[in-house]
Amino acid sequence: MIPAALLPLAASSQVAPASGKGSAVQGESSYKYTVYAGYGYTSLNQVDQSRSGLQGVNVSVTRNFGKYFGLTADGADYKWSVKSGNPGTPTVQTVLFGPVLHANLYGKVDGYFHVLLGGAHTGGEGMTPKVSFAGGMGVGMDYNLNRRWAIRAGGDDIASSFVADPNHLGYSTHEHWNGRGTIGVVYKF
Repeated sequence: MIPAALLPLAASSQVAPASGKGSAVQGESSYKYTVYAGYGYTSLNQVDQSRSGLQGVNVSVTRNFGKYFGLTADGADYKWSVKSGNPGTPTVQTVLFGPVLHANLYGKVDGYFHVLLGGAHTGGEGMTPKVSFAGGMGVGMDYNLNRRWAIRAGGDDIASSFVADPNHLGYSTHEHWNGRGTIGVVYKF
């Protein structure tokens, strides 16, 4: 009975007191900004008879508000056809904004989910309207190389509405969903 009564006293003497330095969450840092730059690919469903998607660059800046939530500004410029076969010389540019939820998934791997709204421009094909309302959602993962640098892979599905007939003013059900994939580097500060 005496050893059982003294066990809690012996166990409590084995625990180091928590201090401001060296607390349990020492390795985790919450950075205010995340900057991403990388390669991007988008399908080209709004251009009739296109047989290939476009590739280009994708950049984003995220303002983080705490550990799990942020606001993202995302821009992309797709100019180069993946292979020959597209009619004309189409290009796609997007500027999108929206909230992002991010969290650690396992070890060095973080995940995110975002919803983006903004505009899309399809050039080189006489699309109407010149800039369409666009929006969609996407997911991705970051592999943390160290506390500030990571490698990111992500995918989105972005909707927009364009028509190739210039007499049709774009007020139609010609909604197109373009899959988008990106891979690049992330810097946190």
